[in-house]
Amino acid sequence: MLQSPMNKSRYRARFRYSMRFQLGGGLLVAVLLPWLIRVAVDPALVDVVTVRNSALASLFAAIFGFYIYRSLTIYPGIRAGYYILPSFSVAYGIIPLYFLMGRMDYSRFLLASGYIVSLIWYFGLFFMAQRDRSLRVAIVPFGAVQLKDVEQVEWVKLKTPNDPSPLSYDALVADFRADLPDKWERFLADSALAGTTVYHVKDLRESLTGRVQIDHLSENSFGSLIPARAYFKIKEAIDFVAALVGGVILLPFLLVAAAFIRFDSPGPILFRQLRVGYGGTPFRVYKFRTMIHRVDVEADDLRGAITNEADPRITKAGRLLRRYRIDELPQLLNVLRGEMSLIGPRPEAEVLSKWYEKELPFYRYRHIVKPGITGWAQVNQGHVAEVTDVLWKLQYDFFYIKNFSPWLDGLILFRTVKTMLTGFGSR
Repeated sequence: MLQSPMNKSRYRARFRYSMRFQLGGGLLVAVLLPWLIRVAVDPALVDVVTVRNSALASLFAAIFGFYIYRSLTIYPGIRAGYYILPSFSVAYGIIPLYFLMGRMDYSRFLLASGYIVSLIWYFGLFFMAQRDRSLRVAIVPFGAVQLKDVEQVEWVKLKTPNDPSPLSYDALVADFRADLPDKWERFLADSALAGTTVYHVKDLRESLTGRVQIDHLSENSFGSLIPARAYFKIKEAIDFVAALVGGVILLPFLLVAAAFIRFDSPGPILFRQLRVGYGGTPFRVYKFRTMIHRVDVEADDLRGAITNEADPRITKAGRLLRRYRIDELPQLLNVLRGEMSLIGPRPEAEVLSKWYEKELPFYRYRHIVKPGITGWAQVNQGHVAEVTDVLWKLQYDFFYIKNFSPWLDGLILFRTVKTMLTGFGSR
């Protein structure tokens, strides 16, 4: 029987998500690829015992990391992505300890390469899954289940239990807070016992969209409005070291960008603007100047704070710098001064922040973490200026705050590289 194009696409997506494809491909790239690279670089340095030990260790780490990752990935969508880094970091992190205690020879290159290519492989699969989700989810028609606006998922509204057949959908979604009839509660219990995944509508929506709806303040996974404090200090130390090292490495590149700005248009190289930071405290942010310098319009004026896609004030050099986010790099200085983080909600101009606070509820809550050079909203939505768009951006910011963790930061870092290469969302 011939398959329709939709069925073929759905079959291919399911195959990419299958265990045999993900694990099989992961083993090839983690074990075989590093060995081939090592042999190609210098075959004379390849020791049989060392290669054997390293290959077996990589094989174990790749399987163990995949097992951890699949075990933690309860929800589809966004949440699956930030379990990749911790899963394989744990799996590959215990290998050197084993060799150290056993005093066995192993190749650091093969293990490190296996770890890196495993991350690339599974992040690549994750991004592909985000692009063509093939989920078919059945909706239990009670309570506040409003998911029709979530794209790339086929929603099936159930009329009666077991109609359609459980074989025709991948999962169930219901409002667990609703008062369900007895026959529907039995249906959900039986479905879970039969191995069908049953999601709560609120958690599934957040995982698929990467946003937290803000009709009211929502607690984080620790049951409070304050994100995990333990990670705050760790992140500050990481930010400082990374900004210091990054600033030194990027210094020649920054000087070239500064010269480019100087020769392109008259005016200062750096643009300074008053923005709202951690705890609602204003600070001066530094960026490369990308617009025509005008002394009659202050940077802190509302007219100078909003930038549109076809803004005539943007210079030729500025358009290039904005496209690839190079104009944000001087904010490494703000990170070193402790005013910003590498990753967090973008700081808004003070004049815009005051405007948004009048229009949007709970806007000030985004200041509960340090603002960042890049953030969850930036890799998902890009630049915004209209109040209606800011509401969506705020939902992304709340998702970041609610799920504040090194694993989500790792996912944002990977997606930031993609954003810089493609120029997504620039203005």
